[in-house]
Amino acid sequence: MNAVAAQHWFQTAARNLARRAVPDEAERAAALLDRHYGLTGEITPLSSEVERTAEVRLHDGRSLIFKTATRPEAIESFRFQSAALAAVQGAPGIRVSELVPTRQGKLMFVAEGACGYLQTRLEGEALHRAPLTEALIFDTGAAVARLGQALERAEVLAARRPVLWNIACWPHLMDFATHLPPGPLADQVRAAMADYATHIAPRLPDLDWQVTHNDPSPHNMILTADGPSFIDFGDGGWNPRLQDLAIAGGYMVTDPLQPLGGATPLVAGYASVQPLSALEAELLVGLMRARQAALILINRWRSHLFPDEAAYINKNLGRAERGLEILSALDDTSATAAVTAALALPHPHLTGQIP
Repeated sequence: MNAVAAQHWFQTAARNLARRAVPDEAERAAALLDRHYGLTGEITPLSSEVERTAEVRLHDGRSLIFKTATRPEAIESFRFQSAALAAVQGAPGIRVSELVPTRQGKLMFVAEGACGYLQTRLEGEALHRAPLTEALIFDTGAAVARLGQALERAEVLAARRPVLWNIACWPHLMDFATHLPPGPLADQVRAAMADYATHIAPRLPDLDWQVTHNDPSPHNMILTADGPSFIDFGDGGWNPRLQDLAIAGGYMVTDPLQPLGGATPLVAGYASVQPLSALEAELLVGLMRARQAALILINRWRSHLFPDEAAYINKNLGRAERGLEILSALDDTSATAAVTAALALPHPHLTGQIP
């Protein structure tokens, strides 16, 4: 993608995310549900940044999630989300919501100015509410790796649509730096993005690229009886395979006294399923920092646009800012050494704990 095309792609992605999601009326959602799925039930709107999301409680007690939208760009987003869910359904060790086909047997519907898809609701506890033991963090890393392996084989429609969270937009995100408060945070964001531009971006073509979830955060993972499971593929697309590990690992950076701030069990769990190359180990921490900086820039910009929705938009902001502060203290040599050490760690169930 040349510079002009990349700038246009970024502007399109930013414009899509700069519009507020309009909550759907229960009556309209009910009509769409009946028309396209032949189902009725109690509909409860849920929090959502872009698309309209609602829980549907059927009369037989089953619970479903209904995603709808009227904006044209949502068609491509829903094509990606529904195709990604269908592609990983039944993959070994992976648990995601099951798609409910339309009356015509399709993954989603597009009709009369609306589009959407219907899925089962995963039962369990959101990972951000669960006590994060080292064993659970290890298992989470392994789950992220298994999801990546399932998506590697997937042919997913609309994987290259404009998404502001996509790595192709990162070189342009400093346009939002005016929304950063002056001080150490702004300095850390600028340093992380400068390091990304200078040392990481030129080497990205040497990494393995594929479809990724692109936001395996503790808010997008459900701890079910079968282990960590994944929801919300809305930010997914075509990225380096390493991207999902960098994102998931960044959310685990909370303790400056631990190697990688506490993310080593997640890296170890991931590597137990998907070994890292020497280049991936070298770039991982820099990629983690850049993704934390990207989250800070995008969320501070969006909360400026929608101050009444800031609490929901910024649900991960504090974690990202703290994580970036911790990782910013690592130089390249110590960061790579910490990742390399993590790759050799056994499962904590076998040792009692990870040091």
